[in-house]
Amino acid sequence: MSKPRKPVHIPPLTAKQALDLIKQVEQATFEYVGVFDELENALGMLMMGRLVGWRVLVLIHNKRTIRKYEQILGGINIREVFPEEGPLAHKSIGLEVAKKLGNFWKAVSGEQKVQDRRELAKA
Repeated sequence: MSKPRKPVHIPPLTAKQALDLIKQVEQATFEYVGVFDELENALGMLMMGRLVGWRVLVLIHNKRTIRKYEQILGGINIREVFPEEGPLAHKSIGLEVAKKLGNFWKAVSGEQKVQDRRELAKA
């Protein structure tokens, strides 16, 4: 039986960061024209990115999807906006497996298969 993990500290957003985030969501929603699901998915990536980091995002999405979501969000670059690994990155089964394999980019490209790369484990 595995030991329970210690609670993870998720740094709270400052008032300015929270306001900027809300403005970004509102602007992306105002400007978006297209299928609602894509906007919703892009906004989900925006919210999850600070928690899991860009490495998890590139493991679960292909390059084309990432670019599409970045455009929907106003032309952001996830590698500039999000940390490499966020405070909840350890929950990503795919990231943990990719680390053990030793070559993250081979896991991203699919050259090394990573089972359950889109799954999140218990905290």
